[in-house]
Amino acid sequence: MLEFRLLGTFEAWAGGRPVVLGHARQQCVLAVLLIDAGRPVSADRLLHRVWDERLPRRGRETLYAYLSRLRRTLEPYGARLVRRSDGYLLEVGEAAVDLHRFRRLTGRAREAADDASALPLFEEALGLWQGEPLAGLDSPWLHTVREQLRDEAWAAELDRTDALLRTGRHGECLPALPARAERHPLDERVAGQLMLALYRSGRAADALTHYRQVQRQLAEELGVDPGAPLRRLHQRILTSDPVLALPSPQSALPAGADLPTPRQLPACPRWFTGRDQQLAELDKALDGSDAPGRAVVISVIGGIGGIGKTRLVLHWSHQNLDRFPDGQLYVDLRGFDASGEPPVAPAVAVRGFLDALGVAAQSVPLDVQAQIGLYRSLVQGRRMLIVLDNAADTEQVAALFPGSATCTVLVTSRRRLAGLVSTHGARLLTLDVLSDSEARELLARHVGHDRGAAEPDAVAGLLEHCAGLPLAISVVGARAATHPAFPLAVLAEELKDESARLDALDAGDLTANVRAAFTVSYNALTPGAADVFQLMGLAPGPEIGLAALAGVIAWPAPVLRATLRELENAHLIQQPDPGRYRLHDLARLYAVERAAAERADGSDEALLRVVDFYLETAGTAARRLDPHRDDIRPATVRPGVTPLPLADHDAALTWFTVEHAVLLSAIDLAVRTSHDAHAWQLARAVETFFDHRGHWHDWTVVQHIALEAARRLGNESWKAASHRSLGNVYTQIGRLDEGHTHFRHALVLYEALGDRDSQAHTHRGLGWVRNQQGRQRDALDHAEQALTLYRQTGHRTGQAKALNNIGWLNIALGDHRAALTYCTQAVELNQAIADRQGEAGAWDSLGYAHHHLAEYADALDCYRRALVLDRSFGDRYGETEIHHHLGDTHHALADTQEARRAWRRALAIADEIGHPATAELRRKLGD
Repeated sequence: MLEFRLLGTFEAWAGGRPVVLGHARQQCVLAVLLIDAGRPVSADRLLHRVWDERLPRRGRETLYAYLSRLRRTLEPYGARLVRRSDGYLLEVGEAAVDLHRFRRLTGRAREAADDASALPLFEEALGLWQGEPLAGLDSPWLHTVREQLRDEAWAAELDRTDALLRTGRHGECLPALPARAERHPLDERVAGQLMLALYRSGRAADALTHYRQVQRQLAEELGVDPGAPLRRLHQRILTSDPVLALPSPQSALPAGADLPTPRQLPACPRWFTGRDQQLAELDKALDGSDAPGRAVVISVIGGIGGIGKTRLVLHWSHQNLDRFPDGQLYVDLRGFDASGEPPVAPAVAVRGFLDALGVAAQSVPLDVQAQIGLYRSLVQGRRMLIVLDNAADTEQVAALFPGSATCTVLVTSRRRLAGLVSTHGARLLTLDVLSDSEARELLARHVGHDRGAAEPDAVAGLLEHCAGLPLAISVVGARAATHPAFPLAVLAEELKDESARLDALDAGDLTANVRAAFTVSYNALTPGAADVFQLMGLAPGPEIGLAALAGVIAWPAPVLRATLRELENAHLIQQPDPGRYRLHDLARLYAVERAAAERADGSDEALLRVVDFYLETAGTAARRLDPHRDDIRPATVRPGVTPLPLADHDAALTWFTVEHAVLLSAIDLAVRTSHDAHAWQLARAVETFFDHRGHWHDWTVVQHIALEAARRLGNESWKAASHRSLGNVYTQIGRLDEGHTHFRHALVLYEALGDRDSQAHTHRGLGWVRNQQGRQRDALDHAEQALTLYRQTGHRTGQAKALNNIGWLNIALGDHRAALTYCTQAVELNQAIADRQGEAGAWDSLGYAHHHLAEYADALDCYRRALVLDRSFGDRYGETEIHHHLGDTHHALADTQEARRAWRRALAIADEIGHPATAELRRKLGD
């Protein structure tokens, strides 16, 4: 059987022998798959987790190669690596991976009926550890996982110690506790364990001495006092308080009285739909609930305000009442209360539980810890559900957890209470927006299926504006119900206005008001987090990267990351991919509101800083992609904006790829806010990227936007540049008449401006169009005019391109020897000025000339040189052309197999980018 070891040096064993897994980066791929064994992992997620920002130039191809090798390595041992629509799935049993065995064992230990059953499970789990987890592997994501695993081992060690102490085995854990306390001098849980073990071993003085030592270190290093639990333990040791032993549960009840059965759940929500996956997960958490020794199950349901956490919990609870025959306890902890009421103190909540459990007032202990102990004693051995709704933080709910293995706890909170995972083995369940079908069904239940079916367009508009938020849909439903005779289209039209949408999502009550739901979460933020939240609302695009935020805010990276964690923990933002953050659509509108109301510099100024960041960084990226482009530098950026330097071509291409959608939104935003200069310059900056990657549609759209912006600005040079850019893209996609028209407009404008370099650029474009139209003589005339103008101005990059164009046209006209001369000059000049892109094009042309002279070996050599260069800067259009030409030369050599291979490569890229040669390639391939 194949066995994978992650809890130490990463390795695999089979039949008592190690299995060779390849080099470290390939092992990282396997580790990521093993950590998620049994769940598919997408290629994008694998790339992020293995390489993060250090993605190699051909990262996806490298990943596929690693996966192929791993598949060949693992399959002989029965471990299958399969590709599915949603990613790659490693099919191995849980028992084959020590990490998953560890988690299963610790889970069973925490769910055990008693400590005597739990301790052997904890010991077996901890015995799986062989040292530093994932040793020998490194990536930012794996480093995070490594830290998480250390935390899990630490939590298991502490839980095991607690179990030893509860079973009176303090003598067994005492030898290890002093060293543990020395390694973690500020950990109050460890300090408490050591103090209790010392006290129960007859060493009360040593226990008190250790308390004073911890007290001093906390004061000196953190400036705080010990927490309340440690202070109480200290006081009880001072007084030899018998409360260190739990009171008898029956002593607080009248003699002969039976324990009452509390039924505190609020009513089941009337309109509930969807959430099938989440309901199934809650069911799964209780698998084995009828088996002897069922343990405490703690599920924490989190999500943004209005996402439906409480409704989910109440719906599930009412569906499962028969599983909790001894009663249900419920408390609204008011952690985030729209009325402004403070959170409920744990002491108040537990007092309410004692009342529900039938404890007479005179029998309630005065000490809060004694009350909590009594509560835990009264629910011991009872099959009860405890719902802790709207929790503020971990500390508030932890005090209310039962100690019994027979109870189930459901917690809801707007904060991600991740601390409960490590300290109590809780399961986190984060709610996202409703799916389209779920949202449609919820609205139909509110307004009636017939009414909704009668106005499908209005329903579609309402759902789009509610963006899947259950509270928003319910508010819309409530408003529609108050005016049953009004068309739904009236309400849909009201919600269409973004500036008033949150006003429309108010049913007249704080509990049915989307803005109020966001305000409660917002008011709990630190000032820094509120500032970042506002900026994220102003930022263009569906999401924003960490670098962009850092560039705008100019905060140190650790401070910004901590602030983003605060927002993420509050469920006000999401992190769909590492370092990428997004807001819910309605939360974005709320963030914009807060920015307009609170920012001293005004939301418009903050928005321009964001656009400045993208403009400056895009300009840098464009120069990295094509260092020889004619540059148009934007004006000086606003204070506080720090654009990314982007060290090289690959970094620029990666940045453009990731920020593609955001840059399009930034251009739209600049136009909407009447910042035409920003819009034009952004459109200019993305032009090279669109050209390289074949994004013809986006290129066309943004250049039309740029042309209109230039017209509004009255900038003749910018108008001409936009016409020339449109000429380029229309010629790329084969719309030659439109391309020619735009080039002619550009030439007229440049002649009026006296801009000879740009006239030359435009003549080259006109030559390109004429060549595509089969008018090579006219094309050659334009290319020669361009060369003359470039020589007059000393534009060496332009000269090299014009020489290449003239060489190519001589091939078309049959003068292949002349073509060799011009193309060779183009290669040499491009090499002299270090223009790799121009050199690639010249080698391609030179190869084409050799091909027509039947000098096929020379042609192949030239094409291969061109291909190496072209792949180095990612020009997909050029790569298509070169593969096409390679195929033609192989075909001339009667090497059909290589010819078809090259044509297939060309067609694959051509199909992807919409290259006009697709039909010709299919014809050659017989497709």
